[in-house]
Amino acid sequence: MVGHAEQARQPAVYEVRVRGTLTRDLWPIWFEGMEIRPGKDGDTLLVGVVADQSALYGLIARLRDLALILISVQRIENDSP
Repeated sequence: MVGHAEQARQPAVYEVRVRGTLTRDLWPIWFEGMEIRPGKDGDTLLVGVVADQSALYGLIARLRDLALILISVQRIENDSP
């Protein structure tokens, strides 16, 4: 069984929901490797593999730098060994 510290260092698929619509010209620059999908009520979903917790915090910092409102962050990859 993998412990929490080890999981934090493993790649995982995340779904990040932000308020508003992201323009396509931002994704290659700010969200490389993430798929950007329209969500409910005008929200935007960023879905993709994040290398580790450090990269996840970096992604969240980019959202902050763009003054986007973070609604949710959800790990969607199966955690089974």
